[in-house]
Amino acid sequence: MKICIISDSHDNRRLMALAVEDAVTHGAEAVLHCGDVVAPTTLRALQKFGLPVHVIHGNNTGDMFNLSRLGAEAGSVIRYYGQDAAIELGGRNIFLVHYPHYAHAMACTGDYDMVCCGHDHRVEIMHVDNVKGTRTLVLNPGTVGGVGAPPTYIMGDLATMQFEVHDVPAAPNEMTNLTRVAKHASENGG
Repeated sequence: MKICIISDSHDNRRLMALAVEDAVTHGAEAVLHCGDVVAPTTLRALQKFGLPVHVIHGNNTGDMFNLSRLGAEAGSVIRYYGQDAAIELGGRNIFLVHYPHYAHAMACTGDYDMVCCGHDHRVEIMHVDNVKGTRTLVLNPGTVGGVGAPPTYIMGDLATMQFEVHDVPAAPNEMTNLTRVAKHASENGG
């Protein structure tokens, strides 16, 4: 099963939808949103893709009551869990939380195949040693809303546990939330 992992959309419906649209072209079958949606109506931009969207709220909570209502609407693809979520997809145990320090702590338990987070708008794909003597994958897709960093998402395959960062396909000079879309530092030799 292929998944799209996003976080920190901060009401940027356009970039969030562009990321999911791009992920669909790569075979995404579900979306994980690691928080900071802000306005629940932002998620309506994802309804048209028909993929299940598993979402938590983050620290910029917005209207949690209406986020819950959106998830309860007939035909909604939105699955709202609150501040964190333990879910099973594609035979994998996954934990969603907004904060990286909480994600690293949950990875240390060894109870999950992967833990996904957001908050700091920094992309991270790493393995954490856990108390069970194995390693847990921690994934932070950065900010899909382009807040202080280029807009990114993570595309992954739960069968192979292979994950990669993708830039959101936006126009190079498009203004986002506080920053212009630019290449990653690693692509610019940094």
